[in-house]
Amino acid sequence: MAGVCDIAVVIPAWNERANLELLLPALRGQLESLNLRSEIVVVDAGSHDGTREAAERWGARVVLQRKPGYGGALMEGLASTTAPYVVTMDADLSHRPVFIEEFWKRRHEADVLIASRYVPGGRADMSLLRRFLSRVLNRTYRRVLSLPLQDLSSGFRMYRRDLLGGLAVQARDFDVLEEILIRVHADGRRILEVPFHYMARGAGRSHARLIKFGWALFRTMLRMWRLRNSVESADYDFRAYDSPIWLQRYWQRTRHRIVLEFVRGRKSVLDVGCGSSRIILDLPEAVGFDIQLHKLRWLLPRHRRVIRGTCFVLPFRSGSLDAVINSQVIEHVPDDPAILSETKRVLRPGGILVLGTPDYGRWLWWLLEWIYGKALPGAYAHEHITHFTRASMMAKLREAGFDVLAYKYVGFCELIVQAKKPRTAE
Repeated sequence: MAGVCDIAVVIPAWNERANLELLLPALRGQLESLNLRSEIVVVDAGSHDGTREAAERWGARVVLQRKPGYGGALMEGLASTTAPYVVTMDADLSHRPVFIEEFWKRRHEADVLIASRYVPGGRADMSLLRRFLSRVLNRTYRRVLSLPLQDLSSGFRMYRRDLLGGLAVQARDFDVLEEILIRVHADGRRILEVPFHYMARGAGRSHARLIKFGWALFRTMLRMWRLRNSVESADYDFRAYDSPIWLQRYWQRTRHRIVLEFVRGRKSVLDVGCGSSRIILDLPEAVGFDIQLHKLRWLLPRHRRVIRGTCFVLPFRSGSLDAVINSQVIEHVPDDPAILSETKRVLRPGGILVLGTPDYGRWLWWLLEWIYGKALPGAYAHEHITHFTRASMMAKLREAGFDVLAYKYVGFCELIVQAKKPRTAE
């Protein structure tokens, strides 16, 4: 049955027989009312109250949990089914099955749908203490990790199957919920919060242990902070423009100003290695071009012209572009004359190349790169494999047939050159 399902529902459970006796028939009825081929998977953590027997009696497939904690149960449940859409929900009746209809209607709108208590229209039946702790948790994660999400701790979600295959999480407690969302967001996937009414638990008591849970959440937040401030995070370049670190914010904004100044008035623009920077977002008619799929995936809903490719081969007709931006790219790849020859080929006579790269002839750059690498070890500093100076860069441009028009510096050590393809050039 699992191989032909439209949807699977995964429910971690530990001593939840009384609640499952109510939840499972309602859930089965809801899935049948939607005319969906479905399966229900109950991940049993070694219950001794008849949870397994109740699940099987109502037609659920029981998976015996091998890895510890709520996170272990959730990941085993997700891995146990091949359905293209997977809903996760709690066994305690706080997540009402009728909401799955809303998930199903909106399944094409995002890669992950969250039943959210904290967006407009959402609400929660919780004690004042639990509500306070939940709010503090979500606001802390949102602010520390710069996330555009209100309810990271909701376990009632729908996932697209294709994003689960490469999902490697370390969390093993309830903090797995936050880690999954952060990793999905870092991969450039779309997450949508849907207003939801969270109900009070049915029978029994919560299995969360406050001190253990809090410590796990703190450790996970530290790990995810490293991810969010590394190039592995799809929106890293975008967030750097408003970075709380003054130097990073200055650097991004100065680069942005110079590059836009150098291409002002040009109509057909290609931004090679665009990433998720504000430069491409502020050039709505330009083409964003990058090799990194997760950054293009993040960019696509925000910018309509996106292509994946490499700077060594540009998939454009000869003489078809007014300007090419190649900023912070050439230091990340081997030095190859094909980069400039391809750029020259696609430019029209009189077209502009804006080329940016660190000037390794200046001691200040060496110092800043060392500090940058220590402060943000997952960021770009360790990726610079080819080093240019102003003299070597100018020589390369002239050798490739470009006329250098102007150059400016960001912070006295990042070189940005404006060069032109001569009108008489081939």
